[in-house]
Amino acid sequence: MIVERSEYKGRPMLVIKRSEDEKFPFSFGLAKAKMILETIEEIKKFVAENDKGE
Repeated sequence: MIVERSEYKGRPMLVIKRSEDEKFPFSFGLAKAKMILETIEEIKKFVAENDKGE
């Protein structure tokens, strides 16, 4: 994974890519980052229950 810092309309963003030439990277700002941190255990549980090795 590649994690880069970016900016959108003057606000900080994180951009996560599987590779340098990722066509549609995953990006989010501070508000969504806080939501992710507050629910990280549920996200981990979701992945554990649904990961089929894809």
